[in-house]
Amino acid sequence: MVAKAKKRLVEAPPSRAVRLAGLAFRTAFICTLVVITARVASPQMEHILTSYETPGDLIRVVLGFAVCLWLVVHLFVLPKDAGGYRTWFYLGFAILPLSILCAFVIW
Repeated sequence: MVAKAKKRLVEAPPSRAVRLAGLAFRTAFICTLVVITARVASPQMEHILTSYETPGDLIRVVLGFAVCLWLVVHLFVLPKDAGGYRTWFYLGFAILPLSILCAFVIW
């Protein structure tokens, strides 16, 4: 009985449609997060060069750039298991419209 519990279940690979849709949802969500982060991290003044005048703006721009860079790197790190694509497929229907709505509200 213990031997059966220790056996690892083999997951069936997701269908091509689920894999592509999960990848599309993931890409669109991460790109939306990059847009939101870039907008929030932009300096309060008109130009990027004015961020040197106040330390708060400079810190916000540097942290925003680091977060955007981190998100862009994660665009190219794909899920390694079948469950990752299924998760993005199911969550994509809920979080993608909310993130797009948030981007429009922030803009």
